[in-house]
Amino acid sequence: MLVAKYQRKVARLLSNLLPDVAEIDDVTQDAFIKAYRSLPTFRGDSAFYTWLYRVAVNAGKNYIVKQSRRGRARSLAENTQFEGADSEDKLRDNQTPELILLSKQIGETVDAALEALPTELRIALTLREIEGLSYEEIAVVMDCPLGTVRSRIFRAREAVAAKLKPLVESPLGNKHG
Repeated sequence: MLVAKYQRKVARLLSNLLPDVAEIDDVTQDAFIKAYRSLPTFRGDSAFYTWLYRVAVNAGKNYIVKQSRRGRARSLAENTQFEGADSEDKLRDNQTPELILLSKQIGETVDAALEALPTELRIALTLREIEGLSYEEIAVVMDCPLGTVRSRIFRAREAVAAKLKPLVESPLGNKHG
């Protein structure tokens, strides 16, 4: 029952850390196995999903470490399975070709900016902006102080904004906004 309830959320979280759909599925499964084996240690100090996200983030980080030892390159741009393609298509219906191009460029720039972030910043920003966790929940998931969470999210947002600034200030961006 818990797998059915949380599998998509965990996979979506991991899709922001891992580039390959097969890797996401494997690490998601690994996270649930680890969570199942660790259920006796769950004390209820936090919500179950917060604890599960922590297990999943740790499983993802462990996988990244193993893969980086093998020298594999990662790219968020390759992973689009968990993105909302249907809603994106609806948004494009009323857009001009210029806005469609700008939207695509912004999406690619955000993906590249997220990919360039250190793992801890990327996880914090993903948990906040994509998963909607509170700062307190993120602190539990990441096992760090609340101030560290705030700092990581601030630094991640600044880095993404710096990458987006040239696009927003371009003639194409200024023409429409």
